[in-house]
Amino acid sequence: MNPISLLLVFMAFKLCTYLVLEWVNLKYLNKHAADLPESVKGIMDEATFAKSVDYTQAKTRFSSINTLYDTATLAIILLCGFLPFIYEGLSAFLGYGLFSQALVFILSMFLIGLPSLPFSWWSTFKLEEKFGFNKSTLSLWISDQVKGFALSIIIGVPLIAALIWIVNQMGDFWWVWAFVFFWLFQVVMLVLYPMFILPLFNKLEPLEAGELKDRLLALGDRCGFKSKTIYVMDGSKRSGHSNAFFTGFGDFRRIVLYDTLIEQMEIEELEAVLAHEIGHYKCGHIPKRLCFSAFSTFLLFAILGWLMQATWIFEALLFPSEMANTFIPAFLIISLFGGLFTFWFSPLDSLWSRKHEYEADAFASEAMGGPNSLKRALRKLYKENLSNLIPHPIYSSFYYSHPTLVEREGSLMNE
Repeated sequence: MNPISLLLVFMAFKLCTYLVLEWVNLKYLNKHAADLPESVKGIMDEATFAKSVDYTQAKTRFSSINTLYDTATLAIILLCGFLPFIYEGLSAFLGYGLFSQALVFILSMFLIGLPSLPFSWWSTFKLEEKFGFNKSTLSLWISDQVKGFALSIIIGVPLIAALIWIVNQMGDFWWVWAFVFFWLFQVVMLVLYPMFILPLFNKLEPLEAGELKDRLLALGDRCGFKSKTIYVMDGSKRSGHSNAFFTGFGDFRRIVLYDTLIEQMEIEELEAVLAHEIGHYKCGHIPKRLCFSAFSTFLLFAILGWLMQATWIFEALLFPSEMANTFIPAFLIISLFGGLFTFWFSPLDSLWSRKHEYEADAFASEAMGGPNSLKRALRKLYKENLSNLIPHPIYSSFYYSHPTLVEREGSLMNE
């Protein structure tokens, strides 16, 4: 079987699996929505639950159409030879130097991604707007797209140029050096992202003085998490969704709370949320994720090293023979089609992530002297975000990075 046929088979297989999972999940939701299980009664009032069902149904329909469209676009790119056409055209115009080829890669990915831009707009201004979540404006949305593209140029071009230099200078085992460089770059970005990149899109301000700040900092001290401040992000300027997250490590770690989260929760519930985020730190989840990132990055570059020797793949994908064994075409191929293979490892990653969430919940329960405040906080999160309370078990095991609310509450009660 030639590479094009093989990739088309994987596309079809992935698409069918995706659509079946969505259909099974939607059918399961519709079946149980009319006769709500005892385990989820009382979590939401009837009107909110009905709205959450409508929201899940709408997201499923939209996601299915979007996935069909993206798969068709990728198949057209593959069958019509658009990838070598774009690469050759941009290279002829920009040249074959280090920075020119890096720019060719960024622009190629940008052009290939353009057809999906209307779906991003529709998701924000139609789907999220319909259910009261969208707070963004068209000018802000356009600004986000422009900033994202500018950052891909500013950061991506030097990064990829450095990788090309490594390929040219480090001999047969260039991919080992490239892995080391790229992984160290990822680690550095963990520090730089919350300090310099996130503020380009959202305003981060220290939590203002008062009872909430005093109690949250006191909680951090009790848990062995010394922090000078906690940051509040103006998530409400884009969305009504609420969240909290932990980023960075060592002296550069930060805990960020959405302003919408602070508006929705009582102080004790916010303490429980913070305790959960501290739990990720105390349980060593960040170093574990970094180790996993190192392993997956190593595999990526090992595959790239093999791909650059596979002249027959370049020829099958209609690249001219003189462009075989070159880095940017190989990087474009793996960037576009790698997801067809990594998709099947999603359940393992989700399983590991859910394990971390259980551990962070257990830590928070112990830190708060019991599970009740965390349970109340989780219920508010699920209610305010119109989360699906009854996903199909197979669907949630495949996609969900967090356990379902029922699973989390059951685990907390067993602590």
